[in-house]
Amino acid sequence: MKTLILVRHAKSSWEYNVIDHERPLKERGVNDAIMVSNHLKIDTSAIDLILCSDAVRTKATSEIFISELNLKDKQIEYLHDLYDFDGQYLIEVIKGCDKAIDTLMVFGHNHGLTWFANTYGNTFIDNVPTSGVVVIEFPITDWKDLNKGETSLTLFPRDLKKK
Repeated sequence: MKTLILVRHAKSSWEYNVIDHERPLKERGVNDAIMVSNHLKIDTSAIDLILCSDAVRTKATSEIFISELNLKDKQIEYLHDLYDFDGQYLIEVIKGCDKAIDTLMVFGHNHGLTWFANTYGNTFIDNVPTSGVVVIEFPITDWKDLNKGETSLTLFPRDLKKK
């Protein structure tokens, strides 16, 4: 069994004159990432590897989740291939993971994350929002055998704000 935890970067700011890759988080994004990570009820000890896009907003989001979930001792890799908006590199990165990795956490971008969640999960998601988390479990022993799995959790800021 393999578990994939997908996290979309938090809301970013457009107020700075920087290229897309360098956009920072908005204050709302920081607050949403803190809120979602504090409500994320997963076995963090099971996380074997964290992969993250090398974009500024994605790295900042991962730092919030790592801090709030106390994941500082986990291995993290920043990959330019995860600066991916259609999901093709995302698939390649996941399928390329060592089969010894049972629980993988990936910080990335839309539309790739929504497309991936709808292609490989069993719950339709109209849009994975910023700071949104989708967990999919796969009945496989090797990531290269990635196929349809079961969406076991979705956690979005809008759902928490309704409470």
